[in-house]
Amino acid sequence: MQSKHYPKHYCGVFGIFGHPNAAELTYYGLYALQHRGQESAGIVTCHDGVFFKHHGMGLVPQIFDPKVLHELHGQCAVGHTRYSTTGSSSLRNAQPLTVDCMRGQIAVAHNGNLTNAAQLRDELENRGLVFQTTVDSEIIIMMLAQPVLSNNVENSIVQTLRRIQGAFSLVIMTEKELIGARDPYGFRPLCIGRTDNGAWVLSSETTALDLIHAEFVRDVEPGEVVIINAQGLTSIQAFPAHTRRAFCIFEYVYFARPDSVLNGHTVYDVRKEMGRQLAREHRVQADLVIPVPDSGVCAAMGYSEESGIPYEMAFIRNHYVGRSFLSPTQLIRDFNVRVKLNLIESLVKGKRVVIVDDSIVRGTTCRARVKTLKEAGAAEVHVAVSCPPHRHPCVYGIDFPDRTKLMAANNTTDEIRAYLNADSLHYLSTEGMVAATGQAPSAFCMACYDGHYPVPYDARLDKGIIEHRRRMTQTLGEAAAKENEQFKLLKV
Repeated sequence: MQSKHYPKHYCGVFGIFGHPNAAELTYYGLYALQHRGQESAGIVTCHDGVFFKHHGMGLVPQIFDPKVLHELHGQCAVGHTRYSTTGSSSLRNAQPLTVDCMRGQIAVAHNGNLTNAAQLRDELENRGLVFQTTVDSEIIIMMLAQPVLSNNVENSIVQTLRRIQGAFSLVIMTEKELIGARDPYGFRPLCIGRTDNGAWVLSSETTALDLIHAEFVRDVEPGEVVIINAQGLTSIQAFPAHTRRAFCIFEYVYFARPDSVLNGHTVYDVRKEMGRQLAREHRVQADLVIPVPDSGVCAAMGYSEESGIPYEMAFIRNHYVGRSFLSPTQLIRDFNVRVKLNLIESLVKGKRVVIVDDSIVRGTTCRARVKTLKEAGAAEVHVAVSCPPHRHPCVYGIDFPDRTKLMAANNTTDEIRAYLNADSLHYLSTEGMVAATGQAPSAFCMACYDGHYPVPYDARLDKGIIEHRRRMTQTLGEAAAKENEQFKLLKV
């Protein structure tokens, strides 16, 4: 099915140390993080120094069943659910990635995107290393596998983290340890939990801790490395002099689950406050507030409460929609837009409607929603967006389109309103968005809104990086296609 033109999810990472049902709990952890990636998933476990691995394309429950989980032995596990931001969609790119080196076996699950990936990959290839995937995460595991002055895993990790640049939240498993690490800016979330039996847990979001009944302990700090082994948890600050923080504010706007807690703030509460801020900034005379499910629901509730305009779930979402096997003709594209959300026409006929969404990227899907409302007899359709206009691409792991495909990068607000055929269009201000989080502007990365990239980024490198990815994808393309075809046959 042709998906809504939202940015694609990046990844979810999970790890557990010291539990007899490590594989099963990792499965449930990935299930709770499924919203962060729906392309592939994998689990690697460790038992007496031996790694056991299973991964596949698709959703978590499609890849793992009780028989598979039973064969993943050990009390330590690391898991990953992925949507490709760097690298092609291929089974060989599914994580966690593993390597067997002089230090023993290592498994790595990575959430984020490296801004110096092309440079580091060329450097490693020039030293004779052969890559098996097209993902930047393999650079990390290759660097971890390199000899260092001592065989100390702490030295190896700190050296690696100081070479890579960009966004990374990592869960790493060795034959004796589970390790979590965040980049010094803290772009991506990563938290620590503890189960009733004392097992340690690492997860992208707290919602995974809730599902397995683990207690939230704290967030992994930006630049921190936590090493968990039989002796307990040890903390290292790999970047002691670094003070700038740049948590991705789009986690609050869209990516994280509403029931997760990020930096001490529940996402549900923040999104409702964004809706309230939107109503304070833009008063609209209307009869009804309706959300675009599911991402616009919290903001629409806040907008309704603040404005006093009644709230209705006029769009009903079909939660069982997969990809369409039909060719993308205009007829099929129109059908695909409608099959995901169906409108209760009697609720909107003759009404002045405010439709609340979390973002507009390309605008095509929002335009279809406005058209549906007007065809159903809505007297007016006002579009309210609970974040500022997206005018810049993300280089830290969110698969935003380039500037040529970002609606707000190439059009004024009034031009976008005219394209949508809406009676009015209102975006939340940057100040209002930040205020809703209850945190200072300096805590966030907002590059997709304001173009200020915390990690220096030279846009002139775009063409080189794209060419590098094209070359790698082409090199591995035939093998990946064959691999995927074999996977399909096995599923049948």
